[in-house]
Amino acid sequence: MRIIGLVAALLIGLATPVAAAPDCSSTLSCSLDDINAMSMSERLEFVRDMESGPAAALGATDRWRNIEGVITFFVDHNLGAPGSWVSYVDAGIVEGIQRGIAIALGRSTDTGGNPGSAKWASYLTRLSTGQLTTRGAHDQAWSEAEQASTEYGNAVAEAHGQPATAVEWRFYQFSEVYRWTLRNRPFVLDLLAVYGPLIAPDLAGARVPFYDWFTDVSESAPSYKGCELAYGFAQLHPIAGVFGTAGLFLAYVKELFEEYQSAGQPSGHRRESGLTSNV
Repeated sequence: MRIIGLVAALLIGLATPVAAAPDCSSTLSCSLDDINAMSMSERLEFVRDMESGPAAALGATDRWRNIEGVITFFVDHNLGAPGSWVSYVDAGIVEGIQRGIAIALGRSTDTGGNPGSAKWASYLTRLSTGQLTTRGAHDQAWSEAEQASTEYGNAVAEAHGQPATAVEWRFYQFSEVYRWTLRNRPFVLDLLAVYGPLIAPDLAGARVPFYDWFTDVSESAPSYKGCELAYGFAQLHPIAGVFGTAGLFLAYVKELFEEYQSAGQPSGHRRESGLTSNV
């Protein structure tokens, strides 16, 4: 009788439905902890599903390709295991995007406590209503949303006892340089006009298409290459003694410009559809 009872219990257990993992791209309500538990490959698929799915209604089918490039770098280099500093910071960014889409679509008002959520919602609302048609306006709004989400992810990591290592923190500084570059188009172009001839012969003349290539959020290759350079620099620490964000930007420019040239980018590079240069 005991054996029969055990078999019956097993059969009942097998028949009981098991709750499926939440489909974040459909619900748009997954928590940062849910996203932190994902592998980087799963997050990459999640971001792509959001772009091709709910974000499409907001005209944002390619607005996070650069983030795809960063996550692909993490996948290829086995970085960002759940519970690590990289994982928490990345989860803060992805959660902010997800909740921002939900808010912009009117499906939710829940920010999850992530300051980036409302900023992504504002960005997407402005994008979908034709208020971000110039590169300057678009990149400013995009970078402010990503900045808030990134800082939140970093704070969550520290709250969980996972501060950045020295190498990770130097790598983080490159992401700060990227967002700073997005927010300071006129100044960066002036910087390249002045210092370009000292860095590479053709840089000053190609500064506008180079800048547009590097800051194109609809392209994954520049961010992937930027991560490769930044992570290599962070491990070797060759930027010691460089001061300020502008100095860090100039420290990376030579290699980034070489990548731009090797990619054979045309002088009129302008991948982000619907955006005009306001140089």
